Amino acid sequence: MSISSAAIETGAGHAPSATHGAEVSRGERFEFGRNWARFLERLNEERVGSAVESLKRPLGAESLEGKTFLDVGCGSGLFSLAARRLGARVHSFDYDPLSVACARELRRRLGEADTSPGWRIEPGSALDRTYLEGLGQFDIVYSWGVLHHTGRMWDALELAGRAVRPGGQLYIALYNDQGSKTVRWRRVKRLYNRLPRAVQPAFAALAVAPDEGKAALRALLSGRPGEYLRTWTRYQARRGMSKWRDIVDWVGGHPYEAAKVDEVFSFYRARGFALEYLRCGGGLGCNEFVFRHLSPGPLALPPSPGTP
Repeated sequence: MSISSAAIETGAGHAPSATHGAEVSRGERFEFGRNWARFLERLNEERVGSAVESLKRPLGAESLEGKTFLDVGCGSGLFSLAARRLGARVHSFDYDPLSVACARELRRRLGEADTSPGWRIEPGSALDRTYLEGLGQFDIVYSWGVLHHTGRMWDALELAGRAVRPGGQLYIALYNDQGSKTVRWRRVKRLYNRLPRAVQPAFAALAVAPDEGKAALRALLSGRPGEYLRTWTRYQARRGMSKWRDIVDWVGGHPYEAAKVDEVFSFYRARGFALEYLRCGGGLGCNEFVFRHLSPGPLALPPSPGTP
């Protein structure tokens, strides 16, 4: 499956996200949509099938037939597509206009019209309370690796929870807080986005050089240098994007916040949610949570962590 840069740029023109463009220009935000455009060029049925399976296991469901699914920060649209394959009626939105264009292109390839009630895609912000309240509530609210990039993660987590109907599920993934390591990477990411575009690739390579060098040395000392080489040569087949593009995504991913598992658990327990699934990614990676909204009425809203 291929997609032209021209098609992506054309699709982005429909998104009224002037604030996103201004934040990128000021070096305050990474353009995730550019990476998603490259990802979409290499998307295949095997990767789509993996996405479908990765939804079924945590949600504990073989089918989403008759369910409504909100994809908060839809990126390429891959997991919106996975939810559609499972039978859900999907609403996708993203703050990045290029991401919106990617998801629309993916939907177009499936032959669904822009006005299809089965899958709606539009620009929107996870921090826009009025927008989210206008969407109503959903059986499943999904946001994988997105809300920690909003700049106001706890506000975004609160609003995502409010979008879950009583009895519904919230499936989120957030970076694991590693204390001083997280602080250091936040500084690296901020600096990357403030550098001229021509300098950014070299900076990204330098930023990951210590970790990559250690991995290569371990493989060499163990007599298995091929194992390290395969982390590069086989990466795309496993992840759908080249290792280099994922490195750029990681180093450039700003705004950047993180949370400890117990903080997220306590935050949602206080809001009427019960934890159904937890997968700890370890290190600086993402922890995955599936919560079920047990409260029969409107969500109570205790103060977010750090709020006086």
